[in-house]
Amino acid sequence: MSELKRGVAVCPGTYDPVTYGHLDIIGRAANVFDRVIVAVVDKPVRKGSKTIFPTDEREAFIRAEVKSLENVEIKSFDNLLVEFARQNGATAIVKGLRAISDFEYEFEMNQLNRTMDPEIESIYFMSSPNFSFLSSSGVKELAMFGGDLSQLVPAAVGERLKEELQR
Repeated sequence: MSELKRGVAVCPGTYDPVTYGHLDIIGRAANVFDRVIVAVVDKPVRKGSKTIFPTDEREAFIRAEVKSLENVEIKSFDNLLVEFARQNGATAIVKGLRAISDFEYEFEMNQLNRTMDPEIESIYFMSSPNFSFLSSSGVKELAMFGGDLSQLVPAAVGERLKEELQR
């Protein structure tokens, strides 16, 4: 049997805010790939264009949570994901899937990305059962109404999120 080729993977997202679901996917990717680049979207176009946290703060939240993962780095990007992957020597794009709605969107994105660069594979990790319901938009809604975020996001993220949304 041939040796498993591991290489570099990109885990893209807005991470606004980063959740335990995101961190689970990043950690699992770090167990599979030699190097993982958490690619933080600088200026998102999907789901509206305004983020609650600036890019540098979103990066800092992630960096604080993945500091024990030596093969993970955080970078922001504002170009096409496939181009960012190419620029960083990545051969894989890793994303998490929670539900059928995620699959439909990701299937379309996979087809577009493969058209742009068939050498970059899209790889999907199924969400862990305890995070299959978790979304950044749901966390934001809970924060707006003072809900308990302790099982959903790191404490520092939850505190900042409540500060921003209860203004």
